[in-house]
Amino acid sequence: MESQFGIANVWIQGDLVTRATALLLLGMSLASWIVIALKALDIVKFKRLARETNDFWHSEDFVAGLAKLDASPANPFRHLAIEGREATAHHRNSQAQLHDHLDVSDWVTRSLRNSIDEFTARLQSGLAILASVGSTAPFVGLFGTVWGIYHALLAIGASGQSTIDKVAGPIGEALIMTALGLAVAIPAVLGYNALVRGNKHILSRLNSFAHDLHAYFVTGARVRTGGTDAPRASVIPMKKG
Repeated sequence: MESQFGIANVWIQGDLVTRATALLLLGMSLASWIVIALKALDIVKFKRLARETNDFWHSEDFVAGLAKLDASPANPFRHLAIEGREATAHHRNSQAQLHDHLDVSDWVTRSLRNSIDEFTARLQSGLAILASVGSTAPFVGLFGTVWGIYHALLAIGASGQSTIDKVAGPIGEALIMTALGLAVAIPAVLGYNALVRGNKHILSRLNSFAHDLHAYFVTGARVRTGGTDAPRASVIPMKKG
């Protein structure tokens, strides 16, 4: 009985449709685990980079603070600081152009917002794969289940009797395909939720840093409304979704 309900038997006894369904589930599982691993490493890295912003604000000047931020091209906090500095210098030193109709506050806000939007798109890349796998894998497994039951009915019809030895193999195949679909979908859904929470934390820190940069470039002072952890209205609002 063990051999009739084993995964190896599903592959050996299964037809082309069964094998294609199993391979599809395997590919979906590999894709979701790769995305989970890579994005989790990114979140750990960005949390470390976010902690460096505390040293940035304890520097003597902007150049010294910038040197304390990781110089990696993938560092969104350093890129945000450079983007704000360049936007401020461009607005104040350029000749008469259309953007002169915007005050420096609006111009810096726009530049910082664009930088955050670009990073948000990169941060959320890959999450669509997890969402797709989590929502479709159970139905792929269900398709394998229906196909296995169909084989069981064919066996019953061919033999004319519904004995256990005739239907055990196909029914076992159907149960295994159901379990495989759930085994693929559950990690994808849990990974998606965990990564979304991690991304929200990173974006919250990035928006807070953008708020302080905006105050620094516009007024020359970093604005706080209370303690270091006190909530405040963000000049660079986060997008929902």
